[in-house]
Amino acid sequence: MLDSTFPFCYHRSGMKNSLDNLYEISLLLDFYGALLSARQQEILAFYHEENYSLQEIAAELGISRQAVHDAIKKAEKALQDYEEKLGLVARFRRQESVLEETAAALDALAGSREGDEALRTQLLRIKQNIISLEE
Repeated sequence: MLDSTFPFCYHRSGMKNSLDNLYEISLLLDFYGALLSARQQEILAFYHEENYSLQEIAAELGISRQAVHDAIKKAEKALQDYEEKLGLVARFRRQESVLEETAAALDALAGSREGDEALRTQLLRIKQNIISLEE
């Protein structure tokens, strides 16, 4: 599931979420953004990508600041709900972690003084395959 940065919190001063929350939202948008309505995508893009204030978004779209705030909360909640049901971000993180651990283990094996050159060559080939998966 998601880490402790969820649910998203808005400060009374209207300040943006912490960097951790912004990273979480960015990941969720990458995985589930297309499932949001065009309007939700537009508002989140203004807020998170363009760094517009609620007031700036409201002026741009001709709606109230409160409507913008509510739309952001609703869209972020929808993203969180998609993650809770589908778990794609959690799966991505697990895969990323396994790939990093495997690459480190391969480095250790390939760097050891023991073993033959054919083994080292195969280990390096496996590592290159893992790196290509990360791209």
